[in-house]
Amino acid sequence: MRAAVYQAFSGHIQVQNLPRPSAPVGGVVLQVKATGVCRSDWHGWKGHDSDIIDHGLPFVPGHELSGVVVEVGEGTCSFRVGDRVAVPFILSCGNCRECARSRPTICEKQEQPGFTMPGSFAEFVAIPRADRNLCTLPDKVSHVEAAALGCRATTAFRAVMQQGRLEKNQTVAIFGCGGLGLAAILIAVAVEGVKVYAIDTHPAARAKAEELGAVASIDAALGDQHVRDRVMELTNGGADLTLDAAGFAPTCENAVWCARRGGRMIQ
Repeated sequence: MRAAVYQAFSGHIQVQNLPRPSAPVGGVVLQVKATGVCRSDWHGWKGHDSDIIDHGLPFVPGHELSGVVVEVGEGTCSFRVGDRVAVPFILSCGNCRECARSRPTICEKQEQPGFTMPGSFAEFVAIPRADRNLCTLPDKVSHVEAAALGCRATTAFRAVMQQGRLEKNQTVAIFGCGGLGLAAILIAVAVEGVKVYAIDTHPAARAKAEELGAVASIDAALGDQHVRDRVMELTNGGADLTLDAAGFAPTCENAVWCARRGGRMIQ
C-alpha cells in the first residue's frame, strides 16, 4: 500500500510503498476513504509527542479518518467487510477506571492511530478495539464529513458541553475559528437561545463562523484590547463561556479576560 512516511522529526514526508497491515484480534483493517490534517499531526512530526517518540521512526501520521472495513480480526463481532465507519481519535479500552466513569476520552490505556500506532495517511490502517470504538455511518453521511467527527468534533463537544457546561440562553466567545473552533460553534448554536461570538484574525474564518451560526465576529488583528472591549460590549459584561480553540498566549489570555464574573474558560 502507499503511505506518507517521515523518517526523522521535522524531516521530509515521502509517499512510500509499505506492507498492508493485518487485522488485529478484536480489530479491523480499514481502507481509508478520507483523512484530515490536524495541528496535532504537526506537533507529532516536530517531535513533540511522547507516544510517537516511544513508537519510534519511521512513522505514518494521521488520526482524523473514516473508511470501509476490508478485513475483520478474530473476536470482532459488530462489523463486517464493506461496512462504512467513522473512527474516534481515542480508542478507549473499556476496562480502566476512567472508562468505568464514562470518561473514555481520558482512558488510561488508550490507543491512538497516528500516535501510538501507524495512522491514516495511508491507503489502509489497522484499528484495534473495533466493537467498542467504531461507529457505522448512515448513508447520508459522507466519508469526508465523518473524518471530521473523530477528533475536532468530539474535542469540541467535550469542551463546550461537558467541561464548559453550556446551558440555554448563555453566551459563548470562541477564540480561533479553525477546525476545532468551527466545530465548537456548530455544537454551541445547537443549544436553545445560545449566542456565539467568534474571534479570529482571518476574514475567511470569521465569515465561515458567521455562516455556521455565530451572531457576530471580531477581528483579532485589531489588537487584544479591541477584542476584549468588543466581547464585553456584545455580551453585556463578559461571556458565560469562553473557549480558546487556537492555543496561543494571546487567545488564552483574552479568553480569560472575556469571561464574565463566575463564567467558565476552557482551553
